[in-house]
Amino acid sequence: MLKKHHVTLPSIPGLKRLLSYQKGWLRGDIVAGVTVAAYLIPQCMAYGELAGVQPVVGLWAILPPMIIYTLLGSSPQLSVGPESTTAVMTAAAIAPLVASHGGNYASLASLLALMVGIVCIIGYIARLGFLADLLSKPILIGYMAGVAIIMITGQLGKIGGIGLDANTVFGEVSEFFSKLNQIHQPTLILGAIVLAFLFVIQRRFPNAPGPLLAVLLATASVALFNLDQQGVAVVGEIPAGLPHFSLPKLSIPEISTLVASAIGIAIVGYSDNVLTARAFATRNHYKIDANQELLALGTSNLGNGLMQGFPISSSGSRTAIADSLGSKSQVFSLVALVVVLLVLLFLRPLLAQFPKAALGAIVIYAATKLIEIPEFIRLAKFRRSELFLALTTTVGVLLTDILVGVGVAVGLSVIELFARVARPHDAVLGEVPGLPGLHDIEDWEGAKTIPGLVIYRYDAPLCFANVENFKRRALEAIEAETTPVEWFVLNTEAIAEVDITAIDTLGELHGELTSRGITFAMTRVKRDLYYQLQRSHLLQKIGAEHIYLTLHTAIAAFQERDRSSSDEKIS
Repeated sequence: MLKKHHVTLPSIPGLKRLLSYQKGWLRGDIVAGVTVAAYLIPQCMAYGELAGVQPVVGLWAILPPMIIYTLLGSSPQLSVGPESTTAVMTAAAIAPLVASHGGNYASLASLLALMVGIVCIIGYIARLGFLADLLSKPILIGYMAGVAIIMITGQLGKIGGIGLDANTVFGEVSEFFSKLNQIHQPTLILGAIVLAFLFVIQRRFPNAPGPLLAVLLATASVALFNLDQQGVAVVGEIPAGLPHFSLPKLSIPEISTLVASAIGIAIVGYSDNVLTARAFATRNHYKIDANQELLALGTSNLGNGLMQGFPISSSGSRTAIADSLGSKSQVFSLVALVVVLLVLLFLRPLLAQFPKAALGAIVIYAATKLIEIPEFIRLAKFRRSELFLALTTTVGVLLTDILVGVGVAVGLSVIELFARVARPHDAVLGEVPGLPGLHDIEDWEGAKTIPGLVIYRYDAPLCFANVENFKRRALEAIEAETTPVEWFVLNTEAIAEVDITAIDTLGELHGELTSRGITFAMTRVKRDLYYQLQRSHLLQKIGAEHIYLTLHTAIAAFQERDRSSSDEKIS
């Protein structure tokens, strides 16, 4: 009889929350939504320019994600939409392609968003949400610092009112200083004032919409002092209406060129998305679904790809603002959506007068928040190797293409993980006077092994990557004993499983010890490991009578090795 196969449909957690909405949440969600909208309008315009598209596209790119994430996202507080990292990665991916082969920049940005969405949805189907864990904290700290520096150098031309041809960090800095005599003074002064204003507002009034106030004041200055007539660049005329459905031009050469970029942006965007969501979930005592976040982010990017947008992720700053004002659900995003729509429909003339220097200052301000100096100091105090990973990632991002930097970051994370598995901690266990139980003899003064018995613990699963290291260190533990060793007991509490290479090496170790008259035994063997030993026929070599449930039964068997202790052994 055929079994029925049940297809698991994507869940809609946001809809479930909306249907169970509590009236007590409404005030906090409305206040948070209006404030976040005031913050994101100038911010997203700046990120649109950072991505290389028209500033208004930054506002267009917030609209589909707000609706889609409200329905599909697992976090009730996360603010999705344009953000600095994916914006700068978008520019890094598309600008060289347009420069060398031509093409419509805006259409390529939408195509890239479409591809990022497809990558995320494939990850959701394959349940690859766990891959975000490959980016360790030091890697993320270093990576974000590198991205921040790229963001800052990318705005030097805008706040200086000069054109920069270089497209690398060091090239932009060098060219900027070589053109100091060409700096447009009014533009530089305006940018510096806006940047200083942002820092002061953030320090004195952390919940105020600083970017909005800064841009409004800068816009008023342009109108009052006719700065646009003095050469200060402004956003300019904004197209009427809202974004519309538009399928990006699909070109095989362009798609093949952008595949690596789409994967890199998906990895970084998703990592930022899920880490931010986790941080606020922990703070406010709820849970998120990491795999569901892949679906939500993927469909949000798909929406942007079909609605003239560009790749997006989540914004930690907007999420923090909403949280501080009492947001309880994604209703705050819907409120912000309504405000943005009203601005796009009725306040376009005001947006057209936004000075680009002010938008550049907002990007620089946002970038400074990504450089976490206290975290670098904490890494240095905790472990130098963690600091090395962070600094290496920063340098890798600065010296290579930013997408290569993503590969460097992931590669370093994998290498770090591999190193921990390949060279884990180990211990020879012994007795400590006045302290019950068995302990690592290296950790306690006066600790001694039981004469004739070596109890050895290897703190990682055994596999091809570490099994030779395990064998060498196990033999060294035997050689270090001052009295002849009669029994070697492997404590397998950290060895959940083994591969065939480990099985063969364990067989070799058993044979070598047997030839030297040393009994090989194992203790604290988990059921899965026991079955693996059984299927590989290694259990028959070791002998089921030498597999013990606990350390104490193994020690008792050693001490009473001339007697039968079958009642305490696994048969």
